[in-house]
Amino acid sequence: MKHRKPITVTQVVLVAFLFLITLTMLVPLLNILAKSLSSPELSASMGGLSIIPKDVDLLNYKIVFSHPILVPSLINSIVITLVGTLVNILLTTTAAYALTRPKLTLKKPIMVFLIIMMLFDPGMVPEYIVVQQLGLMGSKWSVILVTSVNVYYLVIMMRYFEKVPQSLVEAAVIDGANHLQMLAKIFYPLSKAGIATITMFYAVVRWNEYFRASIYLTKKSTDTVLQVILRQFVVLGDTVSIIGQQNVFDYNTMARVDYGALKGATIIVAIIPILLIYPFVLKFYAKDVMAGGIKE
Repeated sequence: MKHRKPITVTQVVLVAFLFLITLTMLVPLLNILAKSLSSPELSASMGGLSIIPKDVDLLNYKIVFSHPILVPSLINSIVITLVGTLVNILLTTTAAYALTRPKLTLKKPIMVFLIIMMLFDPGMVPEYIVVQQLGLMGSKWSVILVTSVNVYYLVIMMRYFEKVPQSLVEAAVIDGANHLQMLAKIFYPLSKAGIATITMFYAVVRWNEYFRASIYLTKKSTDTVLQVILRQFVVLGDTVSIIGQQNVFDYNTMARVDYGALKGATIIVAIIPILLIYPFVLKFYAKDVMAGGIKE
């Protein structure tokens, strides 16, 4: 029977310190959630440490989801995030696989070119001209394709692929596997942690995208994404962007609205979808990159 090691004072202090740091991040989020769920008459008087809703009222969320533009913008954000992240993963992993092949011609010049592109961003003007000439203005593809590969994430993926034992690759070649089969049956399974990591990074960037969307998705008001509306309302204080000209609620109901709590409801709606990704990603962090493989 194994004896547990005694808990040291240093460990207790470290756990307490990390717990306090966690509270500094968790309490503000719970406070926003509590205010958004509270009655408008009581939410304005709630302090910054209040995390329990008072007289639960869903008025703020009814206003948010009754907005004629917000729901389409939420759908646009979800579509761009899902499709864009899929494009990111496919292009990044295939590029990482190609760049880690020992016999790749001009490997060093290609890497130098990619590093230069990462360090020296050409800027928005050339990008805008390319998007315009390709006829992508107003299309979701204008936001998806211009950020298809991040060189930094590509380098991360290359490090994972380089750890795959060469003996596995050689065995696959002897068995007649082509590059796509090796990528799908060897590199992907042995690099789940890396793929999960860059998937999370890409998805967060996609979900938070507002700058390019505010430039390229301007043909119709329903073409925009949720983050554009969120920025207009929460950052710029544009209440029309969230209240609009709707007649869903009567004047007396709208007069009750606490705009601080309404902002909180909008923020919660914007962050919940991306938070749902983390439970699916975190399980890969504890796993060894070479789980199921063999050692050289």
